[in-house]
Amino acid sequence: MDNAFFDVPDKLWARIEPVLPPEPAKPWGGRPRVPDRVALAGMLYRLRTGCQWKAIPRDFGSGSTCHLRLQQWEQAGVFRKIHAELLRYYRKKRGLRWDWSSLDSATVKAPKGGATPAAIRRTAANSA
Repeated sequence: MDNAFFDVPDKLWARIEPVLPPEPAKPWGGRPRVPDRVALAGMLYRLRTGCQWKAIPRDFGSGSTCHLRLQQWEQAGVFRKIHAELLRYYRKKRGLRWDWSSLDSATVKAPKGGATPAAIRRTAANSA
C-alpha cells in the first residue's frame, strides 16, 4: 500500500492538532488510546479509498475506533474549526475572493423510477 495513506503531513497536523479535544481521563486505566493523528489518517484513508469502516487496515487502529472518533469530533465541532483554520491559512497564502464562487451538483436518474409521490392534502379551500 502507498505510504501516503499512512500519515498526516506534519504541516497539516500542526494546524489541526490544536483544535482537537483533549484525551479523556482514564482514572481506572484501560487500553491505550489510538493516537488522534493515527485515527485521522484512518478517516482520510476511508475518504480516499471509499472502503467500509470495517475494511480500514489495522495500521489505523480499528474501523470502529476511527468511526467513533469521527462521530465524537463531529459532535464537538472539530471539523467546523478545522475548516475555518484551513480557510484562514489559504487566505493568507493565496487570498480568498468571496465575491466569486461556484456551486456544483449532479442529478441522476432513478433506475427503478422511484416511489410515486403521495397526494398532497389541501390546507385551504380552492380559490377557484
